[in-house]
Amino acid sequence: MTIRFADIDAPRPTRETLFADHAAIEALLNRGDRLAALAAWDSARRRYDTWSALVHLRFAQNTADPAAIADRDYADSLAPEATELEIAIKRRLLADPDRAGLEAAAGAHAVRLWDCDIATFDPAIKADLEEESRLSARYTTLLASASVAIGGQTVNLSGLAPYAEDPNRAVRHEAEQKRWAFFSEHATELDSIYADLVTARHRMATKLGYATYTPLGYKRLRRVDYGPEDVARYRDQVREHVVPLVAKLLEQRRAAFGWDRLRFWDEALIDPAGNPKPAGDPGFLVSQAQTMFDRMDPRLGAFYRLMQQGGFLDLLNRPGKAGGGFCTSFPSAGVPYIFANFTGTHHDIGVFTHEMGHAFQNWESRAQPNVDYLWPTMEAAEIDSMALEFLTYPHMDLMVGPEAAERFRRMHLIGALAFLPYGVCVDHFQHEVYANPSATPEERHAMWARLEKLYMPWTDYGDLEYPAKGGRWQAKQHIYGTAFYYIDYTLAQCCAMQFWVRSRHDATAALDAYATLCSKGGSAPFGELVRSAGLVSPFSDGALADVVREAAAVLGV
Repeated sequence: MTIRFADIDAPRPTRETLFADHAAIEALLNRGDRLAALAAWDSARRRYDTWSALVHLRFAQNTADPAAIADRDYADSLAPEATELEIAIKRRLLADPDRAGLEAAAGAHAVRLWDCDIATFDPAIKADLEEESRLSARYTTLLASASVAIGGQTVNLSGLAPYAEDPNRAVRHEAEQKRWAFFSEHATELDSIYADLVTARHRMATKLGYATYTPLGYKRLRRVDYGPEDVARYRDQVREHVVPLVAKLLEQRRAAFGWDRLRFWDEALIDPAGNPKPAGDPGFLVSQAQTMFDRMDPRLGAFYRLMQQGGFLDLLNRPGKAGGGFCTSFPSAGVPYIFANFTGTHHDIGVFTHEMGHAFQNWESRAQPNVDYLWPTMEAAEIDSMALEFLTYPHMDLMVGPEAAERFRRMHLIGALAFLPYGVCVDHFQHEVYANPSATPEERHAMWARLEKLYMPWTDYGDLEYPAKGGRWQAKQHIYGTAFYYIDYTLAQCCAMQFWVRSRHDATAALDAYATLCSKGGSAPFGELVRSAGLVSPFSDGALADVVREAAAVLGV
């Protein structure tokens, strides 16, 4: 039987229903029936998470819809109450002296995650959590409101993508001028939103006994097996191994195009023949993807068919729709959902295969025994998404046409490498921001400009004044939405490229190892999941050296 998105629903919780669920779970614990309490709690969490995911998805689908806005506001106001009750149950369970029995019943890693979670909440921060959600939604709404006239059309920020990589240099320049004119026009509000976010997060940290937000931010991301020092060493590896290679690739590009200097608006145009585009409209891509996934593996093919037939895809860009792409899930139903903004560029293929990787992982791990294991922590989850981007390489003829397939693979590989310095710059910037929470907007822009020279010394903004003064970071929604998340993409890229190297020698074995990793969901911490897949941890010396060496050989650098 086909599962349909239209049939998925969840009851709207209230404070009263949340307290009733909590009381029922407490009653079971009071009777000493821990297994029944865990089962009741898991069911309650699945219902709440399904409702919350639906609310936030509908808001992203139309940020201007009054009903969606009202539902999002209601969910944001209720979330701290739900968190408080959830933390209370975790504290109650963790207080049981029979730790071994708890681990046997709930899973040792789940218990470790709960230890991490209880250090992130106290009723004193409920108002701060609600403010954080409100500010994040305000940022999303502001960016979604952009309306830009270019090429005889009116587009949102996502819709600028085709113009930003147009073969005509003047068109690319115009696209970036108009993008950054929007950010310049709204500079005061963007600075204000972020300043308030940093203040709220720092206030939460101090209330919970932390000196800065950084350790709290790491715990909120459930990082149980590494810390800021490990991440700093990884950033150093990117500087040592990746930055010089990307600099060489960009110099090659400058020479190939015959530019006197490579400007910021030139960086998105990777291929001298023009970046390969999808060989058809969104409907073509959706259809071709079925053939691609059927070719790759019966598991992938069957799952994609379920997604497509069940209406679990929202891929078209439109006014009022939030930017970017993501995968969400409804744990009461067990089927994930892909949200994206197709714009007619190669990014459509990248975003689609990336989010399909998240979705496939969530589907493969749906039988994990508790809700904590349905998703890995974020850096591990991004391995599942980014690896699928590379594993689809042999089938790109279906998406861009046979004559452009090799050019697409080269372009994607170069883009993957060029992303790493930017990704670690975003992370380093956030570490400096939260170490200096009282910095002024001007000081934050100066931080970014200084770090940009460290990780991306080739960047030349020309006459684009706003990013030239250090404002580029304000276009990265993760900086506003989920502090310290962005490094996860770069850690995962290191692992995903190892899957790419493996697939070049044995594609079937690489795909089997990938599917096995997906099926484990979040049942282990990042390092253990990486090792279980036969990958080298990004925190190990030389982890990047090998993949960079292979990439350089393939690219002829």
